[in-house]
Amino acid sequence: MRHHTRKPPAIPLKTLEDEQQVIRDMLSDAYDPTELQPGDMLSYYRPGIQLKVFRKLRAGQYRTAAELDLHGLNALQAKQMMLAFLHTIQPGMGDCVRIIHGKGNRSDHRGPVLKTKINHWLRQHDRVLAFHSARPVDGGTGAVYVLLRR
Repeated sequence: MRHHTRKPPAIPLKTLEDEQQVIRDMLSDAYDPTELQPGDMLSYYRPGIQLKVFRKLRAGQYRTAAELDLHGLNALQAKQMMLAFLHTIQPGMGDCVRIIHGKGNRSDHRGPVLKTKINHWLRQHDRVLAFHSARPVDGGTGAVYVLLRR
C-alpha cells in the first residue's frame, strides 16, 4: 500500500521578485508640476472609493497597522523604503498605514522634496486606494494616512 503525500505548492520566488521590480519601475519620478508648500495638505482617493470611507480616513478614524518614518532619507532611499514597506503590509494586518515624510521646512527654495515625491508615488501605487494628511496629533501635514487595498 502506497501513501501519497502531497507536496506543498511551489512558491514562485523569481516571479514574485520580478513583480516587485515591475512595481518599483512603474513609479516614475517624472517632474510633478504641483508646487507644494510645507503646510499644504495631501489628499487623494481613487474613483469608486465611498466618500464616507474617505471622510473616515481624513478624520484619522482607522487604526494604523504600521508606520514608516522617512525623515532624513534622500528621494531614492525614501522610494525604496516606501515600496518595501507597502509590500510587507499583509492584508490581514490592517487597511491603514501612516507614512511620515516631514513637512519640508528645511528644503530651501526647492520646497518639500519628500512630501512632493510621496504625493506623486502614492497616486501611482496599485495598493493605494486613498491618502490624506494626518491629524495634527499624528504629524499633521508632515505625515499621511494611507488606505490600502486588501
